[in-house]
Amino acid sequence: MKVVLFCGGFGTRMRDYSESIPKPMVNIGYRPILWQVMKYYAHYGHKDFILCLGYKADLIKSYFLNYNEWLSNNFTLSNGGNIKLFNSDIEDWNITFVDTGLTTNIGERFKAIEKYLEGEEVFLANYSDGLTDLHLPTYIESFYKLNKIASFLSVRPSQSFHLVDMNEDGLVKDIQDVKNRNIWINGGYFIFKKEVFKYINHGEELVLEPFQRLIAKQQLFSYKYTGFFGVMDTFKEKQQLDDMYAQGDRPWEVWKNQQLKFV
Repeated sequence: MKVVLFCGGFGTRMRDYSESIPKPMVNIGYRPILWQVMKYYAHYGHKDFILCLGYKADLIKSYFLNYNEWLSNNFTLSNGGNIKLFNSDIEDWNITFVDTGLTTNIGERFKAIEKYLEGEEVFLANYSDGLTDLHLPTYIESFYKLNKIASFLSVRPSQSFHLVDMNEDGLVKDIQDVKNRNIWINGGYFIFKKEVFKYINHGEELVLEPFQRLIAKQQLFSYKYTGFFGVMDTFKEKQQLDDMYAQGDRPWEVWKNQQLKFV
């Protein structure tokens, strides 16, 4: 299956980084988070990517055009400069780079790449800032069994905040940590049939009006996942992922981990 990745946002909540590089190019360890997401899909055999570019698209293009294999692969250096790689990351990847506009929303970016999905009955799509150890084949199997047009991953909130229940006068009736409530949020990792484009009108955001139409037709389902899911939406979340990487706690590196989780 082809994989559509949304890489065009400004990343305003990552301002310390986004003023110089786009958020998908912020590193976790030696590689950008975009690469980590692509490596995840490639591990499961999905190596045909369409990148929806926008803000600082040139830096994403340049990264792959000047890709350094030795950063994440074992190699031998000889004769003062000859490098012999023992394995390669992206030699069998196919990457289509599409400029989808500087200020367009995700729905518009999605519509802009429709022509690049010709012949694809089912395809994958995702944001470029979320990492997981989800066993992708199990999720895809569920999609085919339910036979709906669209699906996305539902995960528990990773941020810590308190939900307040109060009456019209402001008298508090209850206050609880969000993690103690049965609340699920959109984690991305979409699976779509090509019919999804019929539900998107010009200028619409993907998960707002189009998803409401799919809900009305009972054509949208969500796959609940309680395993690892980490997003890099803020500087604090980037630090958390950096800490995990430094400690060797990298559940999203399914291409290295022998024990995969089935949920």
